[in-house]
Amino acid sequence: MAKKVRRSYSEDVTLTEYRDHKKAFNWFPGHMAKATKQVSNKLKMVDIVLEIRDARIPLLSGNEDLKKLIGTKSRLIVLNKMNLSDPIELEKWKAWFKENEENYIFVNALDRKSIREIINKSKEIVSKNRAASGATSESVRKFRMMMVGLPNTGKSTLINALGGRKATKCGDKPGLTQSQQWIKLDGDIELLDTPGIMPRRIDSKENGLWLCATHAIRDEILGQEEVACFIVEYLLKYRPSSLVDRYQVENLSVSVGEVLEEIALNRHFIRKKGEADFDRAFKAVLSDFRSGELGLITFEKAPE
Repeated sequence: MAKKVRRSYSEDVTLTEYRDHKKAFNWFPGHMAKATKQVSNKLKMVDIVLEIRDARIPLLSGNEDLKKLIGTKSRLIVLNKMNLSDPIELEKWKAWFKENEENYIFVNALDRKSIREIINKSKEIVSKNRAASGATSESVRKFRMMMVGLPNTGKSTLINALGGRKATKCGDKPGLTQSQQWIKLDGDIELLDTPGIMPRRIDSKENGLWLCATHAIRDEILGQEEVACFIVEYLLKYRPSSLVDRYQVENLSVSVGEVLEEIALNRHFIRKKGEADFDRAFKAVLSDFRSGELGLITFEKAPE
């Protein structure tokens, strides 16, 4: 006989009924304002800016404030975590960036070959700019880069890979880099790391939820429950097979709450008195989503 389980969601209520998609969402701690000013002050010291983004949300993980700040300085958009993104959508994004004449590269911070391509691409851009100004090609052996981007886009992991050592802290937690620091790379190349900087304004709460889902924003800001519900709702609509394969969910024509309840039961996340432990289900969904266990997903589609 099945255990009686507490239901925390109404069967006929979905997440979209209590979430305001269009409401603006902001998370811009005081230290980010200081970091923005530091970036502005150091720009004249570097030859090129590496803007790190998340390949699953190529535009949303950008920052228009940083773009304006960088101005005419050479920029290379480095889209990290390509190993977690949909390969079909990735090709569409490559075509979009190329069509818009952006300097870009898709990488996996854990793959040394793609990491090396960041240096090669940067050298190519700097060499082209110096040649245009009359400098010799040999001068490109020495140059300085600055790394900017949203929190938890993989900047620290990329730096460690580029430097071939643990040059800075890294981990699955936004905001680990708290100050600027110069890192020596191969040859005479130097890299300035900067703290993650969020846009001052996020246009909708839905965009804020995607940033929370990819962990650019800390879980505490919106809460694990709402972000996990948002992910499950997305999977129900676009990738139901992921729920079946990972959690053995049998009925997909139910509410978000009921899916989470089934996940809790199937994973034996049970509280005393036979109640489903939704908190553990939230954590499991977030962890699986961020590690790629729910499939290769690109949430943001390339503009037509």
